[in-house]
Formats: sequence, structure tokens, C-alpha cells
Amino acid sequence: MYDNANDNAIAYTRHLIAQPSKTPDDAGCQAWLGERLVTLGFRLEQINRGETTNLWAVRDHSQGSGPLLCFAGHTDVVPTGPLEKWTSAPFTPTERDGQLYGRGAADMKGSIAAFLAATEAFVAEHPHAPGRIAFLITSDEEGPALDGTTCVVETLKARGERIDYCIVGEPTCVTQLGDTLKNGRRGSLHGRLTVQGIQGHIAYPEKVKNPIHLAAPAIADLAATQWDNGNEFFPPTTWQCSNIHGGTGATNVVPGTALIVFNFRHGTVSPVDSLKHRVHAILDGHGLNYTLDWEIGAQPFLTGRGALVNALSAAIQTHTGITPTLSTTGGTSDGRFIIDICDEVVEFGPINASIHQIDEHVGLDELRGLTAIYYHTLETLLV
Repeated sequence: MYDNANDNAIAYTRHLIAQPSKTPDDAGCQAWLGERLVTLGFRLEQINRGETTNLWAVRDHSQGSGPLLCFAGHTDVVPTGPLEKWTSAPFTPTERDGQLYGRGAADMKGSIAAFLAATEAFVAEHPHAPGRIAFLITSDEEGPALDGTTCVVETLKARGERIDYCIVGEPTCVTQLGDTLKNGRRGSLHGRLTVQGIQGHIAYPEKVKNPIHLAAPAIADLAATQWDNGNEFFPPTTWQCSNIHGGTGATNVVPGTALIVFNFRHGTVSPVDSLKHRVHAILDGHGLNYTLDWEIGAQPFLTGRGALVNALSAAIQTHTGITPTLSTTGGTSDGRFIIDICDEVVEFGPINASIHQIDEHVGLDELRGLTAIYYHTLETLLV
């Protein structure tokens, strides 16, 4: 069973790599996946929006009574970059030295292939298992992420449907398969601060109010503030200024306004409202005349040690001999949407060293290991 599943995972990854599915073009990946899932007894539903293709597929032999484990991922890939810099064509899957090369190999067509191979093996071994299996696959993760997973989650939430466990196949490992399992992600909070001044000739400082000068002490205070100490899973919250703009372009004009763009990366220790309140208190303390527009890029989420983390960690230990590190580092993922309808969301996939790079690749042994790990997680949670 395992040998066939392992071979299938490699073949499926090759097939998916060959489809030039640059965001939001799915290039037929989900249709191919759906055809295979139908043969396993899955019910398919397309929840598309705009140019984005979204697949929601469920296999339910318990008529809604068994726990639901969802495999989540994306078929879209980032642009290839200069083709002449690739050792082999990015959409021509090529094996070299135990690695499979191609755009999307690690992020994340390899994981989707392992999802499918593991599910096939599981259904063959446990055709009447009480647990349910779902696939949530989008073609809008690498892009704006406005019409992808969030659209599916909105639809399921409106119908009162929930997921018990979700594994997002993002490439999480650092140096070897199994070393890192992400059990949460930091939130992202953006701010656009406009400080008002009085524009005028630079030679008459008594007639102007320079908003850059006025803002500078506040920026220093924001940069020096310790927002929290983090916790067991999240590092301390960070505040970073990404852009400062002021002026007309002339060298002899004091600007009337200064724009400061900044971002928080924060864990669950500091909620969004708390961060906003503290920023306003600092700005008000400096007596600034300002406007501040906020945008939530992502809410933080955390899955503590429980059924899913324990099952996946045990499977990783069994097949790699490694006890995975639980981590919340990195940017955002579609887990930030799924957590709205699922209490236990984790990310686990192959080594991420080559993702988004020229000559992206995944190890053939990684694909074999992923398939076995996903299979045994299904067995632990659904049988």
C-alpha cells in the first residue's frame, strides 16, 4: 500500500507541476484532482469567484456524524522569474539527484499530491471509516487572496458547516522533513499615519510646521516600545515602519503633511484593539494633528497541543524519527481564514528552502514521507 502511495505522490506532483497555474489561473489542476476524488466517493462543489477557482470536496460515509479532517492548499504558483536562469524549464518536471524540480514543487503541489495519495491509500484500507475527509483547494493564495479560501469559508460558515481538523500543506520544514510544524501564525496589522503640518518656504521656519520633525519623536517612541513579551508559541510583537513620505519634491519647501506607513506582526497576547489604543495614546501624547487609517491583514491564530497537533506530531516522529518544533514564524497563510470555522488548524509540508526561487524543488523522499505522515494522521483521527 505504502509503496504504491509513494509512487503515486511523485507521479501526481509531476502532473501538477506540468500545469502552468499562475495566480489565479488554475490551469485545470483542480478538475484533474476532482476527477480522482470522485472515484473515491467525494462530493464536489465549485465555489468560484471572479477569476479564482475553488474546490470544496467532501467524502462522508458517516452522514455528518464523524469528525471531519480537511486538507487545504492552493494550486496557484508565483511567476517563474527569468526562464533562462532555470536549469530545466519550470513547468517541465525534472528529476535530478533525488530532487523533483519545477515551479510549485514545494509550494505546494507536492503537498496536494501527497494529500491525494494518502487519501487513496486510506480509503482503500478503511473504506467504511466513520471519519469524514475534505479537500479545500484554491487558485488565489499567492495573489490577493480575496476570492479564494476566504470565499469558501464564507460559504461554509453561512451554511453552518464546520471543520474539526485542518492540515494546510504549506512548506514548513527548514532543513529536513519533520523538523517544523506550524501550529499558528502571527497577525498582521497595517497603519497609514498622516501627520498634519503647515507648508511653507524652508527659509522661514517661523512660518511653518514641519510634519516630519513633529512625527519623528513619536516614530522613535513607537519603535522603542515593547508591546508584549510573547508567550510559549509567539515571539514578542514587533512594530516596523516601512515607508515615510513627505514633501513636494522641491528642496526649499517644508511639506504640509507627512505619511508614515507601518506594520505590526503580533501574536494572541496583544489583540488588535489593544495595539490600536496604545498607538493612539503615543501619538496623542506627542500632541500631533493626525489621521490614522487601519487595515487588518490577518488575525493571529493558534492551535494548542491537542488531538491534531498530537496526531500529526506522532506520525512525524514515527516516519522521520524527529520530534517537530511547534512554530508560528513566517508570514500569513490561508489558515487565517480557515480558523473561523475550525478550532484546530496546523500547517505541515516539505522543506521550504527553495520556495519562490529559481529551480524550486522537492525531495522525492520528502514526498514519500509526507504521504506516510498524512496517511497515519488520517488513521489516528478518523478510524
